[in-house]
Order: sequence, then structure tokens, then C-alpha cells
Amino acid sequence: MARVKTNGIEIEYDCFGASAGEPIVLISGLGMSMIRWTAPFCTMLAARGCRVIRFDNRDAGLSTHFDGAPTPNFAALTAAATRGERPHAPYTLHDMAADVVGLLDSLAIARAHMVGRSMGGMIAQLMASEHPKRTLSLTSIMSSTGNRELPPTAPEVMAALFRRAPHPLEDEEGFLSHNIALSRLIAGSGYPFDEIAQRDQALAEAKRGYNPAGFGRQIAAIAATGDLRALLATITAPTLVIHGSDDPLVPPSGGKDTAANIRGAELLIIEGMGHELPLALYETVADAIARNVHRASRGNMP
Repeated sequence: MARVKTNGIEIEYDCFGASAGEPIVLISGLGMSMIRWTAPFCTMLAARGCRVIRFDNRDAGLSTHFDGAPTPNFAALTAAATRGERPHAPYTLHDMAADVVGLLDSLAIARAHMVGRSMGGMIAQLMASEHPKRTLSLTSIMSSTGNRELPPTAPEVMAALFRRAPHPLEDEEGFLSHNIALSRLIAGSGYPFDEIAQRDQALAEAKRGYNPAGFGRQIAAIAATGDLRALLATITAPTLVIHGSDDPLVPPSGGKDTAANIRGAELLIIEGMGHELPLALYETVADAIARNVHRASRGNMP
């Protein structure tokens, strides 16, 4: 793994595949370390002719944590959203998209294919809309548009998401039980739930850089960014939207709204998939991303 300095912060990243491959940037979701994009999945994409770059977002993993910034008050965030206001936040998703630009600059990559999951999907959407000259294609996975009129997350899922977890260094088993319960709740019904793999993933991410306050600041960044639909209408990059039919955290309406607001976007609804990318779907999703990458590459040929 390596690190670059950009936008006044440090970003941790690594790469898979040949340097001559089609560059793909994998953008992580809310509170996630870059290793949520697992090495086997990255290797699959690399085998399809891609140079795969994954990185830790600001306030996650081994990238810069904004420890000096206040942790947002979730009640205040909810109240502001109810009033139709954008709350104050230490940074927004626009800043996080600028981090992607800075990473590309540091790696001397002029243009790349953007692939984001959940919150990362919104960052990828901002890359395609605000930085079109740096974006070859867009794949938005299990994400949404910030449209407040869409169906909300189920209350029990929201409660589990915001329930405070035990600290992994103080109560490892309690921390893992908390994470397994949440992962099981948001997993789809169509694929086996691998508890051992989920435990290993949760523990690996916690050991890389446990930062619950960063999770809160990223929530605030989403709220402060607001509705993206007007920006989505400007996207010209070939776009693929992937969503699970069983996603209880970001309902399928979020993916459908994303596709509906991007001209020419393709929508792939995967039956039985929840708000997770199970091993059984690695090939399916890697193939879909590769098709969109190659579609964009053909379109850019002279």
C-alpha cells in the first residue's frame, strides 16, 4: 500500500493489475475502509484488462482522520433535513470528490473509470458531473441521489446503523456481534450469509483504522451535499447503475432514481442482493463493470 498528499490530507491507496490497463477507481462507502473492496474482487477486475485503484476516503481507514473537527449531532442533522436545510459539516461529498481528483493527479492519471458503492456511488456521481474531463465512465452501486422524496430506510435498519458499537479494543466479541447483526440485517435474501467472512472483514477494517467519529462526519457530508439530481442531468459518461432488489438500507428506488436522472444510463437490478456484495456476485458485478468500461473505451476510440 502507498500514500499520497493532496488537498491538505493524506490518502492511502493501492493498485491491482498492469499499469497499462484501463484505470478504474473504486470508491468506498460510508465509514468503510478500502479493503471492503476485497483483493479477490479487485483481482477479478484486473484480469479483465483493468488497472484497479482502491483507496481510503478521508476520515476512514488509514487516510487522514479529521479528529479536530466536531462529531455531528444526529438529532440536529435530522431536524435540519426535516426543515429542508443543509446542515453545517466539516466537509461535503464535493470535497471527497476533489480528493479523487487529487489522487489521480498524484498518480499522473488523466482520466479514469469511476466505480462507487453506497456513499461512494454519490462521490462517483459527483466525479462524473463536476469533473467530466477526468471521468471515462461511471458505475454507481447500491447508491442514490439525495432525493428526499424517495422511500426512507426502514426504521429498524436506521436504528441498527446508528446504534453505538462496543470499542473493538475493549470488547472485541461485542464489537463483532454488533457488526454481524447489522450485516445480517442489510444482507439480501438471495445469497448465503457468510458469518465467518463478515467477522474477518469487520475485524480487519477495525484494526486498520477504527474511527466511529469519522462515520458521523461522513453522514454529515452526505446531508450537507443534498440533492444531486440537477448535477446528474449533466453527466455524459457511459453510466451503469447496479442495485439489489433486497437492499433495505438504500431501497431499490435509489438506484432507479439515479438511472432515471442520467441520460442513457443502464440499470441492473440484481435479484436477492442487499446492501452488500457477496462473493457469489463477484463475477456478475465484475463482468457488468467491465462491459461499461469497454463500452466507454469504444466510444472514446478515434
